[in-house]
Amino acid sequence: MKPAIRAALFLLVLFAIPIVPFLWLGEPFEAGLIQSLHEPSSPGVVVGWVIGLLAVDMFLPVPSSAVITYSGGVIGVWTGTLVSWIGLSIGAIGGFGLARAFGETIARRFSESEDIERMSRFTLRHGATALVLTRALPILAEACVLMLGASRLSWRQFLLPMLVSNLLLSLTYSACGAYFQGSNAFPIALVASGAVPLIAALVIRRLWKSP
Repeated sequence: MKPAIRAALFLLVLFAIPIVPFLWLGEPFEAGLIQSLHEPSSPGVVVGWVIGLLAVDMFLPVPSSAVITYSGGVIGVWTGTLVSWIGLSIGAIGGFGLARAFGETIARRFSESEDIERMSRFTLRHGATALVLTRALPILAEACVLMLGASRLSWRQFLLPMLVSNLLLSLTYSACGAYFQGSNAFPIALVASGAVPLIAALVIRRLWKSP
């Protein structure tokens, strides 16, 4: 099974978890789940999980946008933005550094060959700007970072656009989570924030394959 399809199935199962119980068990279950989402046991635990999940997003199919939305909802927009920015940046720096050290071997290990070929052409054309253009798109964002590292882009050219795009992404989704916090739409916002970017990325990949 191709990595992109496996990631899509993983997210579909993940996002089905909060929906199916609502359909079968109704409002009592929904109320209990929403309360647990809004009132985590410890903000420190949330911070640790958010940073950890986003740090490995480069190599695992983590729904990063949903994680950021969750962080904004439970620890606030500004703390959520900072924590998410740190996690995303750690992951991007790690992926870029590994690809820069080991070349396309790392890129091809964690991305599909077709994505690597497309991103190779895309990054050659746009350089570091490709980071900003793809940062909100799952699968493509990771492939872009890895290809820029494999192409030996300098750290100076990489860091600024990466940090700025991660900050904008973190602020956007954290604000979304903070906005819906306290409402019954919060679980739906989590699902949508993860599903919409994934669908957009898959559509773009599909169109990209067209001649």
